[in-house]
Amino acid sequence: MYLYRTIDSHGDTVEFWFSEQRNLTAAKRFLRKALKRHGQPGRIVIDGSQTNREATASCDTTNRLQDRSRRKHTPIHIRRSAYLDNRIEQDHRSIKRRVLPMLGFRSMDAARTVLSGIETVHMMRKRQAKHACNSSLPLAE
Repeated sequence: MYLYRTIDSHGDTVEFWFSEQRNLTAAKRFLRKALKRHGQPGRIVIDGSQTNREATASCDTTNRLQDRSRRKHTPIHIRRSAYLDNRIEQDHRSIKRRVLPMLGFRSMDAARTVLSGIETVHMMRKRQAKHACNSSLPLAE
């Protein structure tokens, strides 16, 4: 099982998605979902995974072909580096800290539900959620 996550340059969570497999189909599905909701970024930093690179290139090409506006469409700049993805790894650490003591999940549905809750609370702690703006309320409320 694999948790796909994206953050922006400020460290805010953009999108997350939980998949049974880490393959090209899953990577394309996640990337299409993220691009549809948040638009096309100027650049993407990815790990060394070849499937992530292929999925990004494929979705970028598809978006450029489907765009019927006459404006110039710049391609997504893909950067692969062991050090540039440290921001996402540090953000991912808080999720791993919550999941590792659970010793795994019994089912895919349970994993999806728990990880969605963990991601939501994590976003609230980063002051991204709608109700997290009011600092007078405790986190539980």
